[in-house]
Amino acid sequence: MAAGGWRSLGARAGQGTGLTEGAGLTEGGGRGGSGRMGWVELFVSWHDWSRAEPELCQVLPAETAAAVSAAVRFATAWHGDQRRPTGAPYLDHLLEALEVLVRGAGVTDPDVLCAAVLHDVVEDTPCPLAEIRAAFGPKVAELVGWVTIPKPGPGEAKSDVKRAYLERLRHAPAQARLVKLADRASNVQTLRNLAPDRQRRYFAQTVTYIVPLAAMDPWFARWYAAWQQDFADLG
Repeated sequence: MAAGGWRSLGARAGQGTGLTEGAGLTEGGGRGGSGRMGWVELFVSWHDWSRAEPELCQVLPAETAAAVSAAVRFATAWHGDQRRPTGAPYLDHLLEALEVLVRGAGVTDPDVLCAAVLHDVVEDTPCPLAEIRAAFGPKVAELVGWVTIPKPGPGEAKSDVKRAYLERLRHAPAQARLVKLADRASNVQTLRNLAPDRQRRYFAQTVTYIVPLAAMDPWFARWYAAWQQDFADLG
């Protein structure tokens, strides 16, 4: 169990471990993800919020589901028509991170779930952190702050700022690390969609900075171990 008793869903009895080998993508990942590709469990079935919201309401307390729904509306308003590097709507990534936490890791903490949905709002839109604090409270704002890459200051290289941010994550509170683990899981589950050079760089960065964070949580430790096995050719 994660610290503070945050999980109560898919982490029990080996559900959603991501360690059952599959020969390519298999539909129907059970309570966990929406399928498998090799060893790794995929979380890509909540892109349609009209489908995801009713399922969320079935597995979370009403108050928590309402808070997450409010976070989705907030993120949608700020991200607007933004697209991911793959061309996919930005909301797809945010809902994947949410699905990883709920259907995979079994996290039910409303602050963690809201922060997962909001984790890129400050970094990628003009929204100030103060607005998240006003709308969702100081804890959610704190978690979003931990996973937001700072803007480079005068004379600072963007790459140096990013490296310092990644190194700092090992000192983050456990709740913030859960948000980051879900964020990166969404990004790396479809790593093959990127250009080959970027695949190798992102794999190395993930193994160096993110995989060690997964040791804090048994489900994430298993998921990232399966992911590393599937993408080992990039190492």
